[in-house]
Amino acid sequence: MEVWLLNNLNTFVLALLFVGGAVLLGVAGTLVMRRRFPRLVLKGEYNDMIGVVLGMYAAIYGIILAFVVVTEWTCLDVATANVASEATQTAEVLRDADAFPADQQKRVADALGAYVRAVVDKQWPLMREGTPDPNLTNPEVSALYKVFQDYEPKTPAQTTYYSQAVSTLSQVASARRTRLSDSQQALPPLLSVLVYGGALVMLPLTFLYGIRDVRAQLMFVMSVATLIGVSVLLCLTLDRPFSGELAVSPAPFREGVLAQFWQ
Repeated sequence: MEVWLLNNLNTFVLALLFVGGAVLLGVAGTLVMRRRFPRLVLKGEYNDMIGVVLGMYAAIYGIILAFVVVTEWTCLDVATANVASEATQTAEVLRDADAFPADQQKRVADALGAYVRAVVDKQWPLMREGTPDPNLTNPEVSALYKVFQDYEPKTPAQTTYYSQAVSTLSQVASARRTRLSDSQQALPPLLSVLVYGGALVMLPLTFLYGIRDVRAQLMFVMSVATLIGVSVLLCLTLDRPFSGELAVSPAPFREGVLAQFWQ
């Protein structure tokens, strides 16, 4: 459900859905509470107790939200850096191949081009859905390794660059595994319950806080609802590193020396 929302609705629509929905729920709940339980709301008999409970709950919920947002932002940043690193290492393999004979350079370039296009065209759409399939690029990875396994360097310079290219290729394979793992990241079920369920519990608590003036109470509830809606929306948009408008982009695989594979 989360992945579908991120991939099919833009941020503005999601904001209307979560923030607008929270505000609408807050307004409706406040008006219903004032009508059904006028003594509870208008006299504010339990404001002291409700204020303490609401304050404690808000503090605990705020700590949970801060932890979740920081963790998700860090994961997004790490995933972005890993994709950039994988693209850079792939480009380095191509540069190292310049020391090889022309026919070997072409074989390396062809194998790298097939790998890069498979990553972007085949694997990335599935990563956006949170269901990556490593088998989609296994043939290209195997072909790339075979290009180096079949080559015998002749000169000291070729031997040096060959060793460096093979070492970098291993780093590419490691970054690939990390990228596939990052694309499956999501909040653990327990944290999801705390974030989304906590919002559903905290907002109704504001209905119980008695304020005689209806406009003042609505402003109070709407401000809390807006804050809750924005917080939940932020957690949602950061939850999946490869989904939604904030998703990690495959642009590094189209830039620099790798741009030649897209011409």
